[in-house]
Amino acid sequence: MAGTVIGAGDRRLAAWIVGGGARRYPGSVPAVVEVRRARVEDAAELVRLRIVMLTSVNGYAPTPGPWIEAAEHTLRERLADPAGSLMAFVVDKDDQLSGDQPAGLATCVVGVIEHRLPSPDNPSGGFGYVFNVATDAAYRRRGYARACMASLLDWYRQRGVSRVGLSASSDGEPLYRSLGFARQQTPAMRLMLPAHP
Repeated sequence: MAGTVIGAGDRRLAAWIVGGGARRYPGSVPAVVEVRRARVEDAAELVRLRIVMLTSVNGYAPTPGPWIEAAEHTLRERLADPAGSLMAFVVDKDDQLSGDQPAGLATCVVGVIEHRLPSPDNPSGGFGYVFNVATDAAYRRRGYARACMASLLDWYRQRGVSRVGLSASSDGEPLYRSLGFARQQTPAMRLMLPAHP
């Protein structure tokens, strides 16, 4: 399957490789990042990168537990549906373990489409939410997260989604701002309900 290629320093969205040809934008850096859609077999690596993200955001590693297996199960189930409402884009690590087996994922971006009631500022009711952007420490500052985000934003556009939200860490905020995200002044609140026995 064709992936997305983006110039390492290019602030514009990634150029899609369609039928083997890439569009290049003027001023883009010649180094490219190969982005691909995540596959079912990437589920464990996607969860590992989720742990990397949660550790970075919270300052400590999350407690292992049944949530890890549940997350892997959810990813396997939802990635198996190519027309589904969950999408993940990844960059493979460039070092190889043996043969053509990748050494794992360097970066991932995972997002969903929620269908909310339409409103005047969102007539379709489609809302994208990015809930996992993570890069292994050794692979940061290479444009991997930017390339994956560009691919996810393009996927949202293709699905007719015009509103996308995320929670930004202080480290990630400059990237998101450069892609057009802005802080919101909303009266959002959250309630954590206890699990039903």
